[in-house]
Amino acid sequence: MIHLVLFQPEIPQNTGNIGRLCALTQSRLHLIHPLGYQITDKNLKRAGMDYWKSLDVHEHADWAAFRASPVGPARLWLFTTATQRSFWTADFAPGDGLVFGNESSGAPDWMHGELAERRIAIPQANPALRSLNLSTAAGIACYEALRQIKFLPP
Repeated sequence: MIHLVLFQPEIPQNTGNIGRLCALTQSRLHLIHPLGYQITDKNLKRAGMDYWKSLDVHEHADWAAFRASPVGPARLWLFTTATQRSFWTADFAPGDGLVFGNESSGAPDWMHGELAERRIAIPQANPALRSLNLSTAAGIACYEALRQIKFLPP
């Protein structure tokens, strides 16, 4: 299993899309509070559609609660534009967590420090642009991790 970890997400549609991705791939979703919306928001449900009830989702009060959780990932990878290391070089393993910062400011500096050894980026052909949409990046990352651990059928 792969874990997708959203640190203080702000846009419900992104979380809904990522929830749908997790339900379809049998990945676990972790939402670290505070969230920029209510989990009952109609936009979140619309993006996640009826998949939300099939989702393995865990909400955590903060980063410390997430790190202490018995259902958390074995190892964490921070997806960020603030590194030169490509995610193509990562060696994903079952139980890994793919961490994504929020839409407006990404991951905080202290998280970059904590996860410095496993900071990776999705390569961009146009460095003048800031980054991919959160749900797009999560989909790319999730499927690459699942491909590596051979979790999905060919």
